[in-house]
Amino acid sequence: MAASMLCRRTAATYRTLNGISSSNAVLSLNSRCGFLLQTASYNPKPLKLNLGESYIPDKNSEKTPEWQKTARYDRKLFGRYGSASGIDPASLWPSKEQLDRIIAEEREWNPPLEVMLKNIEAREREETEKRLAKEKIIADNMAKMPKMVEDWRRQKREAKQKQKEEKTRRTWLLAQAKERFGFAVDPRSPKFLEMVAEIEKEEKMRKKLIKRRMKEEKMAAPITPPAASS
Repeated sequence: MAASMLCRRTAATYRTLNGISSSNAVLSLNSRCGFLLQTASYNPKPLKLNLGESYIPDKNSEKTPEWQKTARYDRKLFGRYGSASGIDPASLWPSKEQLDRIIAEEREWNPPLEVMLKNIEAREREETEKRLAKEKIIADNMAKMPKMVEDWRRQKREAKQKQKEEKTRRTWLLAQAKERFGFAVDPRSPKFLEMVAEIEKEEKMRKKLIKRRMKEEKMAAPITPPAASS
């Protein structure tokens, strides 16, 4: 009824706008209204679903999906239909290998209380040993701290003294070069380096000569006889 009323209103509006100028347009409108009425009055029949029969897939058929041929799906069918599924309940029980694997996993993830207590005790003992070892290292380092500080200060003093001596020696060498050549010499010039090598060679010979002279004097010194005992 609603569809027929819509068609009548549409036809009236169309005639008003076009003044019924074309019979073909009217026929086209009538055909469309007829299709609309036919569509509105269509009442499809409900699908027939067979919910009473059990669906048992044929494992020998190539059309049956592989996941419907697994033992997991067999357990699902037996749980839904029971003995009507035609599945032997014994085939659903895990094999010996599967059962051993399940038991091993159960022991690994859910160990007995005694095993859990032993594991906790071992873990606490290991943590205690690590803590004691760390505390011992800290105590040893603290005991060495005064000597380490003193060594650091001594090394700092020696480095500062060495730097001072090198600066004094560099100033003396520059003065020696100016006195020898009569003008200031670049410390990187070959003349300056040659002079430094010559001076170091003379110093080495002088030290060697002094050492030999001290040795000769020591050997030439008279040996004092021990005092006679009374």
